[in-house]
Order: sequence, then structure tokens, then C-alpha cells
Amino acid sequence: MRISVIGCGYLGAVHAAAMGSLGHDVVGVDVNSIKIDALAAGCAPFYEPGLPELLDEVADTGRVRFTTDIAAVAGAAVHFVCVGTPQKRGEFGADLAYVHAAVDQLLPHLQPGDVVVGKSTVPVGTAEQLAEQLAPTGATLIWNPEFLREGFAVKDTLHPDRFVYGLPHAEHGVPTPEGLAAKALLDEVYATPLSEGIPLVVTDYATAQLVKVAANSFLATKISFINAMAELCEATGADVTSLADAIGHDERIGRRFLNAGLGFGGGCLPKDIRAFMARAGELGADQALSFLREVDSINMRRRVRMVDLAREVCHGSIVGRRVAVLGAAFKPDSDDVRDSPALSVAAQMQLQGAHVTVTDPQAIGNARAAWPSLKFSDTVMGAVAGADVVLLATEWSEYRELDPDELGAVVAERRILDGRNVLDPARWRTAGWTYRALGRP
Repeated sequence: MRISVIGCGYLGAVHAAAMGSLGHDVVGVDVNSIKIDALAAGCAPFYEPGLPELLDEVADTGRVRFTTDIAAVAGAAVHFVCVGTPQKRGEFGADLAYVHAAVDQLLPHLQPGDVVVGKSTVPVGTAEQLAEQLAPTGATLIWNPEFLREGFAVKDTLHPDRFVYGLPHAEHGVPTPEGLAAKALLDEVYATPLSEGIPLVVTDYATAQLVKVAANSFLATKISFINAMAELCEATGADVTSLADAIGHDERIGRRFLNAGLGFGGGCLPKDIRAFMARAGELGADQALSFLREVDSINMRRRVRMVDLAREVCHGSIVGRRVAVLGAAFKPDSDDVRDSPALSVAAQMQLQGAHVTVTDPQAIGNARAAWPSLKFSDTVMGAVAGADVVLLATEWSEYRELDPDELGAVVAERRILDGRNVLDPARWRTAGWTYRALGRP
């Protein structure tokens, strides 16, 4: 099937390559010529495990091409809208300018029977507006939210844990004939993963739009819950890691996303829960999501608390202290530094007088562009040399496996802050380190 992908950022680039690997003829379109040139040359413009190999695979087939020319989408039967919806400057709400621009540019190239598939994360009500915009063309809109995890995006595209289709529904609550015809086309696009028995939830526009933000809000709440427990553990002398292990054995709760530490960041969870709150307010249902304000607040407090912890281990002041921050990306296996807790803490420490050096296996380039005032090192040893305190801020596997004796030979003082609760305290203390972590005695 011939398909187009509008927007070749993180979501769109992975989606285009994945659809090509499934055998489709794909054209990816983006206004950013630098990004398009890189993808056309088979180079991923960002770090994502498995994507370079996938681009190499589809390059040999000739089934995927990238361009800045929107006219190249003509003739495609299915068009995926994968553009970003960042948080508005100075507001909580989502900026839908890119979504509306993408659909506006698509309109002249659509034919009756074409299917436009919305994958961007949008406030509920957006799909209904876009469907009205598309109506004169005879094309049908399906809302098909994405559930990608950075570091696992290729797997999550080719082998997702579920598909969700939001179809146009008639007044009596069943999909319209046009909606069912569009579903049949999208089923063809996803025929291979659907054949694996992956669950498919078919619903209406409103529900489909709510699924992604509801899922992200639940995950954010779970993370902030265990971080709230970490605050109580610090007040009582309890150990939040043991607490998480204990309650995680309850299958109703589960252990995943119960890792106390610096909290969440990135380009999805923070802006999605804020946009969700903003939209609920517009709908007059703001009280339903008032708890998300505390979820957000707890998350941001973790960063302040980590600076406090650094001050504590440095006997009350970090002024003039050398601090090594291991990690710049908001999570491992990514070069994404959007709303990175690691960089936020590094910047706060520097503002309070510390001499901060940051390192990361993949994200230094993006981090330097976002925080040019910070000092960076390409290596762990370069970052920690002469350090008075070391902060593990992003749980890359190479940081989790560091040798405390090897690091101890180059630091000025053996003090480590485990911002992700992933190190073995006994091992580091045995090697003569002062070990501290959020929520642990």
C-alpha cells in the first residue's frame, strides 16, 4: 500500500521506516530540510536503538523516501499525521499549530476514500475539528494514538502492546460506513502486526484521543506516588526501594514505574499531563484532574531535593565544589534532553555556585545546545576527575556498572548521589564512598 507520513521527527521517522519494513511504499514529508537530508541518506537525526539498522534495511528496498515536497503525498491511500504538539509558551495547553498546518497542506492532495490517520497527541476534541476540515475532500479521519517509549520505539511500532482506532460514529453510537471502510484500509497497513494477535480497540474519536493522555497521566501518577513515599521514607528512616519491592509484589500494583528518584522528564509526560489539565479546565471538568497538579509538583520537588542532598553531603554548601553529573538525557537509551531532570539539577547546582561538569553517552550535543553555560565532558573519567561529589542522574547501563574503586582513584572526595536508586549501596560504601539516594537512609 502507498502511504505518506507527515512529520519526520521522532514519531514520524520511526513510523515511516517501520511501515517500509512491513512492505509498504512510504513517503515521509517534513519542512526541516536538514532532517530530511539525513533520513534520505539513511542516517537517523536522533539517537534511537535499532533505527539506523531499520533505515539501512528499507534503503535497500527503495520503498521509503523522504522529501520536503508535500505534493509527493499525492496518490497515497493512507496519510499518517505525526507532527509534534509541544506545550504552549507560558501556558499549560498544547500547541496545535503543527497539526493544523499539516492537515491544511494535505487537503489539496486528498481524494475521496483516502484515510488520514492522526497519531499526534492532541487534546480531546481536536479530531472532531479535523474531521470537519477534511469532510469536503471525501477523506476519512481515524485517530490512532501512538504509545512509543524512547529507546524502544522500533519495537513499539512493529510489535505494539495494543492498537487503538478512533472512528467516526453515527448518532446512534456505531461507526459510520465511511469509518468502517477506513478501518479496513488501516487494517491492511497493520496486517502483519495484527496477524500476531495484538489487541485492537475500536472506539470513537473522543475515547481514542483520551487513551494516550490517560495512560501517560497514570504512569506519571505512579512515578510521583513512589517519589511522595520517598519523601516520607526520608522523614522516617525507611527505605523506599524496599517499600517499592514490597508493594510491587501485589499484582494490582506491579513493580514497574515504582523507581523513586529524580522523577520523569522528556517531551511527553510533563507536557501531556499539563495539556490534559488545561483541556479539562476548558471543558469545565478541571476538578477531575486537580490531582495532576500535585503529581507535577512532586515531580519538580525531586529536583530541588537532589540539590539539597548535594549540599548535605558537602557539609552545608556546594559553593566552589566540583560536581560531576553522569547523564544529560531524560532517560537512558535516548539523546532527548527535553525537560531533563539531570540537566535541570546540573543547572541549579551551577547557579548556586558549584563547578558542574556533565557527561552522557549520546546526549552531549543536544545538551550543549540547550544549556550552553554548562561544562561537558565526553568521558566519565574526564567528568569525575577532581570531583567533590558525583551524581548519577540518568541510569545508563554503563553508569550502573561503574567500578567504585576505579572512580575513587580520580575523584577528590568519594561522595556519590544515586539519583535513580540503581547502584548497590553496600558495594559503594565498602569502597569508602559516602552513598546517598532519595528516599533511602
